[in-house]
This record gives sequence, structure tokens and C-alpha cells, in this order.
Amino acid sequence: MPHYDRILITGAAGRLGSQLRTGLAPLARTIRVADREPLGPLAANEEQATFDLADMEATIAATEGCDAIVHFGGAPTEREWQTILDAGIRGSYHIYEGARKHGVKRVVYASSVHAIGYHEVGAQISVDAPVRPDCLYGVGKTFVESLSRLYWDKFGIETACLRIFSSFPEPVDRRMLWSYLSFADCVRLVEAALTAPFVGHTISFGTSDNKVKAVDNSGAGHLGYHPQDSSEPFRAKVEADAPALDPKSPAGRYLGGKFCEMGHPDDEATA
Repeated sequence: MPHYDRILITGAAGRLGSQLRTGLAPLARTIRVADREPLGPLAANEEQATFDLADMEATIAATEGCDAIVHFGGAPTEREWQTILDAGIRGSYHIYEGARKHGVKRVVYASSVHAIGYHEVGAQISVDAPVRPDCLYGVGKTFVESLSRLYWDKFGIETACLRIFSSFPEPVDRRMLWSYLSFADCVRLVEAALTAPFVGHTISFGTSDNKVKAVDNSGAGHLGYHPQDSSEPFRAKVEADAPALDPKSPAGRYLGGKFCEMGHPDDEATA
């Protein structure tokens, strides 16, 4: 029996959203898949909502009739400030207002390692470590983590903020040997966040069961996430093809990797 009647997935055309469309299908009678552009053919239990997250009226309308929201929409990486503001910050506020007005009780939010990117790799931080964003994209993520905390404390809307590290088909560099999150484990993590008996306001790190664990995720154990994949099958290839990171460089020293070495995106956009 499905866990929900209707789940809204934002960013359904994205790298991870497209995985969640199929991976979460058994959890709901209807999956409302949302993105800025039409998604093409739909599965039997899918319905489509096409809107821009910056459009408050359209975003709020898309949340109506939903029991849960999987919010993976927004800028997929570092962008100029206006995009972060509209898609990540304003857009997420619109999602939470829709949840509040339409009685949605649980949100699963795609946060990021870049919300805590300036913590050192060897620090073994826990889920309650202070935020230390490494870019504007990370700043947007910390805003939504705070926003979701408010909507839990004040309005009783549960949120699992999933700080996703490196979710790709396979690791491609040395950093990903510890930051890798397989697509299948990403689905498992979101499924756990949707089905846990109690979430409240939870921060969880999103990695697979890699040999090297750079963070302590025990504070999110109540979600019941059990990763089944690892970067180890790819280690030999990565170590043969990718150079070792300089541990004294920002990219090698901090959790955020190369994002810690990026300049301001608005400078680059006008260069």
C-alpha cells in the first residue's frame, strides 16, 4: 500500500530528480513531477506541473493536494546571485508557504555539503556543526535549512534537510572516494526521510557507505537510512586516472573541495 496519496517532486528533470521519479514511485498513488519545462512522456502514476519556483502563485498552487514534497528544484550548483536568490531562496520560501497553506506535513529538502564546505575534511563534524558555506549556492542552502527549522517550530511541518555530497553515476576524482553518493543510495536516503515515523527537523549527510567517512552522521540515525553502495569498486580506476589532492590547498583541506577556491560568480559573469 502506498505511503502517500500524492508526492510533489520539484526539479524532476534534474540529475537526481529524474532518479527519484522512478525510485519513489511505489511510495505514492500519484507522483506530481515538476520542473520549469515540460518533461515529456509520463509514467502511469505521474502528473506534471510546469512552473518556475520564482513564481509564488504557481509554486503554491503546485503544492495543493500533496501529502509530502521532495524539494530538489533550484540552481543545481554555484550561480550568479540573482539566480540563487530567485530559484533557491525565494523559490524555497514559496514551497514552504504552499506547504503551510495546503497542510503538507513533510518536506524532504536537497541541501548540500556546500552548506558546511569550509569545515576541514579531518574534523569529523556531526550534523549539528555550525554552517560554514563555501559559496553563494551554499548560502542559499543554509537559508532553507533555517527556513525549514522555523516552519517546524512554528507550523509543525517536518523537514529532512539532506546535505548531499557527490551524487553521480560513479566517482571521478580522489575527493569523491569519500564524498560519493550513488544514485541508488540517494533514492534510499530520500525514501528513508519520507517513511521515518518521526522527522521533526533533521539534518542528515548524504554519502554512500564509503571506506573513508569524513563526517559523523549518527545524529540522523533515526531516519533509518542504510546505504548499500560504496566508492571502493571505483578506487583503482580513480587513483590511476586522477591526481592526488594537495592537503594544504583549499580544495584538499575543506569539505567543499574546489568550491572553496572559486571566486564570486557575479565577477565571472561580467568578465
